[in-house]
Amino acid sequence: MADASRLRGWMTALVTPFKDGAVDEAAFRALIDWQIESGIHGLVPVGTTGESPTLSHEEHGRVVEIAVRQSNGRVPVIAGAGSNNTAEAVALARHAEQAGADAILVVTPYYNKPNQEGLFQHFKAVDAAVGLPIVIYNIPPRSVIDMSVDTMKRCRDELRNIVGVKDATGNVGRVSTQRAAMGPDFLQFSGDDMTALACLGAGAHGCISVVSNIAPALCARLQNAASAGDFAGALAIQDRLVPLYGATFLEAGVTGAKTGLSLLGKAREEVRLPLVPSTGKTREAIKAAMTFAGLLDG
Repeated sequence: MADASRLRGWMTALVTPFKDGAVDEAAFRALIDWQIESGIHGLVPVGTTGESPTLSHEEHGRVVEIAVRQSNGRVPVIAGAGSNNTAEAVALARHAEQAGADAILVVTPYYNKPNQEGLFQHFKAVDAAVGLPIVIYNIPPRSVIDMSVDTMKRCRDELRNIVGVKDATGNVGRVSTQRAAMGPDFLQFSGDDMTALACLGAGAHGCISVVSNIAPALCARLQNAASAGDFAGALAIQDRLVPLYGATFLEAGVTGAKTGLSLLGKAREEVRLPLVPSTGKTREAIKAAMTFAGLLDG
């Protein structure tokens, strides 16, 4: 089994900053440094929040390489390597391994609607191609399909590198059913900021978060408090973040995250079609939520 000992805590599903249509490498490097200096526990580049659907293969690879090199071992990097084309997922996984990523995040194949056997065979193919820890990304709202607990257990039992799941089902009860099936060492990351604290209380090991693009220090503190058993302290931080959780996802999460980063002077709001920047009403809601959280002056 691949070594997953470092894969714990609150990790940021990084945006990919753009400038005039191209990847803004300088802004991306600065964002990585700020995230790590703020106490975040890991980085997840080129997921959906990294706009992987509209990155070229060359850009996708470059973003992973920058994340690995800039983090320089300070925190683990879980590289997005998902596709609804199994051969493409294998190629992305191999590149992430060659680039030095600590693990890969592989989404359940979207759009094709494979059955449970197809899901298993997809992950089996990726598993056979690399020696990195693999975190399953189960997100039925985007991929349409839901990997069952039985199929997840089969992946855990029969495939050498499957170490955990990013669960974006929105069902906190899945943490408990998956814990019962796979045991307490099977890594579970919340894929939903709003329910992350509840998931931590049920035994999850962390969160792969959109909002921590904007509020890495607060999110890291929430995780640290929960990990120490201080759920009252974690709840106090959660109360500050709830409006921001909601406002960030009024439209696409990545556009909300980039709006927040633009208000902090960390990145432009620029996104790629079919996404467009946040509307004025959403921008004002994000600004108000950031002020409430103490991230901006009132």
